[in-house]
Amino acid sequence: MTVHDGMYIGGRWRPAAGPDTIEVVNPADEQVIGSVPAGTAEDVDAAVRAARAAFPGWAATPPAERAALLGALRDELAARRDEIATTVTAELGATLAFAQAVHADLPIAVTGSYARLAAEHSFEEKIGNSTVLHEPVGVVAAITPWNYPLHQITAKIVPALAAGCTVVLKPAEDTPLVARLFAEAVDAAGLPAGVFNLVTGLGPVAGQALAEHPEVDLVSFTGSTAVGRRIGAIAGGAVKRVALELGGKSANVILPDGDLARAVTTGLANVFRNSGQSCNAWTRMLVDADRYDEAVALAAQAAAAYVPGDPHDPDVRLGPVVNAAQRDRVRGYIERGLAEGARLVAGGPETPDGLERGYYVRPTVFADVTEDMAIAQEEIFGPVVAIMKYTDEDDAVRIANGTVYGLAGAVWSADEQAAVAFARRLHAGQVDINGGRFNLLAPFGGYKQSGVGRELGVHGMTEYLQTKSLQL
Repeated sequence: MTVHDGMYIGGRWRPAAGPDTIEVVNPADEQVIGSVPAGTAEDVDAAVRAARAAFPGWAATPPAERAALLGALRDELAARRDEIATTVTAELGATLAFAQAVHADLPIAVTGSYARLAAEHSFEEKIGNSTVLHEPVGVVAAITPWNYPLHQITAKIVPALAAGCTVVLKPAEDTPLVARLFAEAVDAAGLPAGVFNLVTGLGPVAGQALAEHPEVDLVSFTGSTAVGRRIGAIAGGAVKRVALELGGKSANVILPDGDLARAVTTGLANVFRNSGQSCNAWTRMLVDADRYDEAVALAAQAAAAYVPGDPHDPDVRLGPVVNAAQRDRVRGYIERGLAEGARLVAGGPETPDGLERGYYVRPTVFADVTEDMAIAQEEIFGPVVAIMKYTDEDDAVRIANGTVYGLAGAVWSADEQAAVAFARRLHAGQVDINGGRFNLLAPFGGYKQSGVGRELGVHGMTEYLQTKSLQL
């Protein structure tokens, strides 16, 4: 167990204002592996004041110099790749292979992309007799989740820094250790004091104090829609900018001519990775009536390959969920699906065999799911797939769009143009076609109650810019 007793504020580690701490628990074995300070409003105020003091100098720093420092940050993260992966596995429960390939490598790539964008982006443009300036918003509050702890940090912090903003980060209380690694990398990269600040703490205390602070100009939050509503209300009351990346209930639509076997197996892999704890997971699989039974059989067969177990084991593809409350939530939804009449074809609410310790959930597949069921409408955030039947393409569009969410989705068809035409009808911020690869330069974000704003690429950076017109 490692005890941490400081916050990173104003370019140095300093003692927390209060004595309270947060214990970090390994979800695979329920052992306490570390602790961090539980920050207070006093810690938040010190961090925001440090960010405010550093803002004029950082905003005036030439973009090429900011880019060089972000390049150094990318190199520092790369040097810590193995430590990042093992830390995420320990505090989140992600399998080590997934932690290396996604939880470590993706944030490194995102940081590198913004080092390039900061150097290449034009922060002013000519429109007729006007010069339009794109200037940094100011002090950014970044409140990040536990499911992709370092990726969500870099997806907020790095574009904000590239834009010329200064930042205060409040990471999720379940996964604060990798946030400390990020702060160490910032310090080693030589970013000026106060440009980045870290306060660990509980959401209702440190998070709320950060969102409410009058010297914060923009709040960027990723998490549940319920908390997002509260943060949006706080920010709106103060007339400050807000960016919200919230929940999802994404549809994986397999059109009648789509590659059924590939669509089903890829769809299950999409949901079961990270133990189902992905806001953009394709948790609803939509299949035409003629091929429905075949799809159900394929899904049951594919699910059998995901046996929960020790995330350090290279043969294990499914680790635990993050904590006991999340385990109980997911199992509760599985029980609710059974009670509502869905047909269980894989998994179930019981504890996986031989895993009495740890927060494990059986990978679960339901068939005969109807639109009125909770498992078809509500975000479960676990390894649970609902297979639904549609009659024709219009019916598939209606079902796919029939939730309050609109974050992501997938479409499969042998006719790429038909798939694109279908995807255009979906109310979602990002749609993969025939397994299209993730593009870290493309904007990521949702429609409807999935959020406000975009992350990644140039769209992610412009969230942190405001415009000024000079008429000549």
